[in-house]
Amino acid sequence: MPKRIFLEMHNLKNPYTGFGQFNLHLLRGIQANNDQDLRFVVHAQDLKPLKAEFGNFFDYKYYMGLRRYDWARIRTKYDVWHSVNQNTKVEPKRDLPYVLTIHDVNFIEEISSDLNHPRNLRFKEKLARASAITYISDFAKQSAHQHFDMPKVPEYVILNGNPTEKLLDLSNYTPTTQLKGKYLFTLGDFWERKNFHLLVEMLVHLPEHQLVIGGNDSRPYGEKVRETIAKHGLENRVILAGRVGDKEKQYLLANCEAFLFASLREGFGLPPIEAMKFGKPVFLAHRTSLPEVGGEVAYYWHDLDPQQMATIFKEGMADYHSDPQEKSKALKAQADSFNWKTAAAAYIDVYKSLL
Repeated sequence: MPKRIFLEMHNLKNPYTGFGQFNLHLLRGIQANNDQDLRFVVHAQDLKPLKAEFGNFFDYKYYMGLRRYDWARIRTKYDVWHSVNQNTKVEPKRDLPYVLTIHDVNFIEEISSDLNHPRNLRFKEKLARASAITYISDFAKQSAHQHFDMPKVPEYVILNGNPTEKLLDLSNYTPTTQLKGKYLFTLGDFWERKNFHLLVEMLVHLPEHQLVIGGNDSRPYGEKVRETIAKHGLENRVILAGRVGDKEKQYLLANCEAFLFASLREGFGLPPIEAMKFGKPVFLAHRTSLPEVGGEVAYYWHDLDPQQMATIFKEGMADYHSDPQEKSKALKAQADSFNWKTAAAAYIDVYKSLL
């Protein structure tokens, strides 16, 4: 009888965030592997789209917020429990073989470095429960070891796949974003660390360019970005596209001049890989995990000064256009080195190691 693997995935409720994308594409990778020895139970709130895509390949358990509290925890005895990100408050009632995936420990810098802060105490409780720990990058592993006493359990670095492995047919697609000719593109959750405002300031030194920013700009940080746009009088050159679906995202990636990602802290960083899939020049902050993602084919900002960033951008674009076919080919090859079926197979090996 197949062993039952519980996947705590309530972050699927936000499919356009990094956690939501990770959850969804891990499910697709698991389905592609089609391992007959395991049966997966997906814990999520909005089950209708999951059932529409995956049918009965998975079993499903409806997420309720009450399950965050000890008295309402799930009592069913599964063979392995996978806490698919380090932030979830949902835990099993029983002692079970427990896989913890760590995407980042940004909360140490963004919330509190006091290890007795409730946020850090909750993370330490998850560490104490873990039978195995997976990390989505070498940087995530190094950072966790830097800030916490890690348990003596098996550890694995499993790099994410590319969310844009399949190119959609856009031949008859009309974008909803009101574009005005050539543009640069960036995409991500609207958190301060993403440095969208810095890209706006860089645009002051690139008078021939416009910038499209994709993401939920209704968050508080969106106001800072809008203030920066207004301060420099760039309302006609910066477009806030809001959340973008798969077709809109692929259209914006396929037609941009370059993709920009100046984030200060990333456990991995999926959007640059998606841009490389289209052979687009990618400019990244030389921070945290991003050099693992961009490898030797990306251009890097070591100095996050807007004027210096503009200089690096111009130099990078000149280099790209010196041999665009070969540069584009190398970028696509880098993107193809990240594969969700391969990543999911590595997670399946971890599950089986605990059975």
